[in-house]
Amino acid sequence: MPTPHPTPPGPKHRRPFGMSRRGALGAAGAVAAAAAVTPLAAAVSGDEPAGEENSGSERKERAFPATRAKLADDATRPVSADFPITYVGLGWRGPHRGAQIRFTLPDGRKSDWQRVTAGCAGGREGSAGGAVTALAAAPDATGYELRLPDGVTEVRAMALDTVHGPRRTTKVPAERKRMRGLTYLTRADWGADESLRFLPDGTENTPTAFYPAQVMTVHHTATVNDDPDPAATVRAVYEQHAVANDWGDIGYHFLIDEAGRIYEGRWSGEDALPAHDSDGKLVTAFHTAGYNSGNLGVALLGDFVEREPTAEARASLVALLAVYAAYQGLDPRADVTFVNPVDGVTKDTALLSGHQDWLTTECPGGVLHRDLPALREDVAAATGRMQKRS
Repeated sequence: MPTPHPTPPGPKHRRPFGMSRRGALGAAGAVAAAAAVTPLAAAVSGDEPAGEENSGSERKERAFPATRAKLADDATRPVSADFPITYVGLGWRGPHRGAQIRFTLPDGRKSDWQRVTAGCAGGREGSAGGAVTALAAAPDATGYELRLPDGVTEVRAMALDTVHGPRRTTKVPAERKRMRGLTYLTRADWGADESLRFLPDGTENTPTAFYPAQVMTVHHTATVNDDPDPAATVRAVYEQHAVANDWGDIGYHFLIDEAGRIYEGRWSGEDALPAHDSDGKLVTAFHTAGYNSGNLGVALLGDFVEREPTAEARASLVALLAVYAAYQGLDPRADVTFVNPVDGVTKDTALLSGHQDWLTTECPGGVLHRDLPALREDVAAATGRMQKRS
C-alpha cells in the first residue's frame, strides 16, 4: 500500500471549465462511444508485442527477451559488449547538441558517425535536473564510440539488448485491458521486468507517491521513427530510466507507438485506473524534473523535431488525454498555475503543454510542439463529446 500523503492545494485555474468531478467520472465512462476513440480502437487491436504464449483462463504466459545491459566504465573510450547491442543509453551534463556515435558492426566494420538526438530532461522530484539523456538505436552492434562536444561532463553510457536475450516468462492478461473504453498494453504486456524497480535489499528504489492531477505534458522519446519493434524500445527506455538514470522506473505515465498502441508506464499498483491510486490521485513519475507531482506525462515513441506523428499515434494521444481530462475534471484549453505539492514551487503554464514549456529541452520536438494549440482543441472537443454521451 502506498504511504498516504496529505492533500495538497489544487491548481489555481485562470479559466473555468464548469465541470463537476462527478460529471467528469460519468463522462469518462462513456468514452468507448466517443468519436475520438474510433480510430484508436482499430489501431490498438492489431499486432501484439512479439512473444511466445500459452493461453490460460484469465492470464496467459508470455516469454520476452530478458534485457542485457552493460554500463561503460569510461564512455570517452571505445566500448564493446558480449551481446548484440540494440540501443545505447546516454546521459551527460552540458550542451544538448553536437554529440555523435558510431558503431562497430558484426563484421568488424565501423558505421558512419551519426548525430545523437537528445531526449527528455527528466529526473526525480527534487533533483537538480539539467542532465541530457539520449537513446540511440544500434544495428546489433558489437561496440560503439562517442564524440562529445566541448563542455560535456558526467558522461554515462549503457549498451542495451532488448531483443536477443534469454527468454523470461511472465503472466499477462488473457484479454487486452481497457481503461474507460481505451485498450492499452499493461506493463506485463510489453515485458516490463518488475525487479528493476527494486534495490538489492528488496526495497523499492522510488516508492510510489500520489497527488491530485493538475496538468498534462506531452513528450517524445527522440528514438527512431518507423520503429520495427516498439515494445523493445519501451523496454530500452525502461532500463535506461530505471537503472542507468537511477529513477527506479520508467519516467512516463504512458507511451504511444506509431500504430496507436498505448503502453502503461510508471507503476501505480493493480487495483485502480493506470497511473492512479484508488482515490483518483496521480502517481508521481519522472518526466519533468522539479514539476513531476500532479503532472501526467505521455510520450510518443519517435522523433518529432522534423516529422509529424502518425495519424494513429495522434488519435490515440487525443483519446488518452481526453479520458484523463474528463476523469480529473480538467480543461485542456485552460491556463493554470501549477503548484508542486512537494515543495510549493509554482509555474504559470498551459494545462496541456509540451516538455519544453517546463524545462530546457527540444522535447517533444518542434513539429509536435507546434501542434499543441490544435491538440488542445481536439482534446477539448473529445472531452465534450464524452460529456454529451454520458
